[in-house]
Amino acid sequence: MKSIALLLSAACLLGDQTIAAEKSSRPNIVFILADDLGARDLGCYGSTFYETPNLDRLARDGARFTQAYAACPVCSPTRAAYVTGKWPVRTGVTDYIGAAQPEKWNRNTKLMPAPYTERLALDETTLAEVLKAAGYATMHAGKWHLGPEGFWPENQGYDVNMGGCDRGGPYGGKRYFSPYGNPRLSDGPDGEHLPDRLATECAKFIEANKDRPFFVSFCSYDVHTPLMAREDLQKKYEAKRQRLGLEPKWGRDGTRDVRLVQEHAVYAGMVEALDLAVGKIVRKLDELGLREKTIVLFTSDNGGLSTSEGSPTSNLPLRAGKGWLYEGGIREPLLIRWSGTVQPGTVNDTPVCTPDYFPTLIEAAGAKLPASYPGDGKSLVALLKGVAPLPERPLFWHYPHYGNQGGAPGAAIRLGQWKLIEWGEGPQVELFDLAADEGEKNNLADREPAKTRELLDKLHAWQKETGARFATPNSNYDPAKPDGRSAPRPAAQKGKAAKAKAKR
Repeated sequence: MKSIALLLSAACLLGDQTIAAEKSSRPNIVFILADDLGARDLGCYGSTFYETPNLDRLARDGARFTQAYAACPVCSPTRAAYVTGKWPVRTGVTDYIGAAQPEKWNRNTKLMPAPYTERLALDETTLAEVLKAAGYATMHAGKWHLGPEGFWPENQGYDVNMGGCDRGGPYGGKRYFSPYGNPRLSDGPDGEHLPDRLATECAKFIEANKDRPFFVSFCSYDVHTPLMAREDLQKKYEAKRQRLGLEPKWGRDGTRDVRLVQEHAVYAGMVEALDLAVGKIVRKLDELGLREKTIVLFTSDNGGLSTSEGSPTSNLPLRAGKGWLYEGGIREPLLIRWSGTVQPGTVNDTPVCTPDYFPTLIEAAGAKLPASYPGDGKSLVALLKGVAPLPERPLFWHYPHYGNQGGAPGAAIRLGQWKLIEWGEGPQVELFDLAADEGEKNNLADREPAKTRELLDKLHAWQKETGARFATPNSNYDPAKPDGRSAPRPAAQKGKAAKAKAKR
């Protein structure tokens, strides 16, 4: 009997050691999601005005993707896609939460936007819930914007919530500076800067959980409006703008002016503040000896703001920006550092999209996908390891709404080099060869009818399979009145127009 007891004891000990070894071999995960950051807003993606040394270093230490996409041209749908791995149409969150529903629509537009779901359902299985069940400590820091209280991060699998609530931006207190007036973030000293505070909280969580697997989701409020920067950073870029002789330049897309030059000093200061926050988190990982044990993934939730609300950045050579289905509205930076797995300095041209991060991180963590997962995202693990390329597959977008930035209801599909957009107002179809026309200037729909039909059929089949809802004709639309997509011209443009008129 004694020998049997000893054997059982040894077996239990071995089992405990095996479990401990499995936990220690699981990579930590730091997921960093910027807000409204454009695909060309980092030095490693070509910006010569904004300075992002920490993110540029992340690119050198890992993989930089050139064809990464957000699941939607506005924020909440992409955030829902990130935490569930599903296309936004499946969660019902197809517009930013807080946008007017059809029954409250008062803009003079040809279509009535589709209804959308105003919260991420609690019965959705989130990335945090999967990782928590696998033994990870979980933290959310920063913007959430996926529903009212009761649907916040602590209700969706996160052990710690620092700053996540129903707001789409830092709209309480002094906004980007303490006091924050945020129901999930205590105020710091007067004037404390929000991005640095959130990075500090992430670093504290990492240190407290350094001996177990952890998942940190840092969803920065930067660089979302209100446009506010630290005074020293604003002055730095004002001087740089003057030194380089940069001035605002504007183009036109539909009813909106679009910024053509990156020279906005306040926005540049916000980009650098984001970079500094990322640097603080990554340095903490390295200081604790966790570099080899941690996946760091950085991306953004939609394209850069170039046609509205100050139009602070330019996405050129990409067309348009946030709120549009053109590349400027959905193309994103994507950097992944996974030391020992991803070859440093890798540049990857594979088209990938927000839902892919869910299965990727679950596989990397050695966890299992939920049995009900529809497979919208595809794991990038084999691609990152250099074992196998990702098979070509279509990527989809469905945005049956009018954003604040001039875009209109529509849907899109990308397959290989081809991208098709079907607009609801037309009906109008545009087909672009992105390999030859990244700026989407040449509509090939009439010249390539077979390809147009092929992509339309795939898009329509996907919309039917996912239960997509559509914008409908607006019976109150009056073509004699100003179009509800138009907006006042930026102040700089109005000033130039007035000067030109005075000269005439």
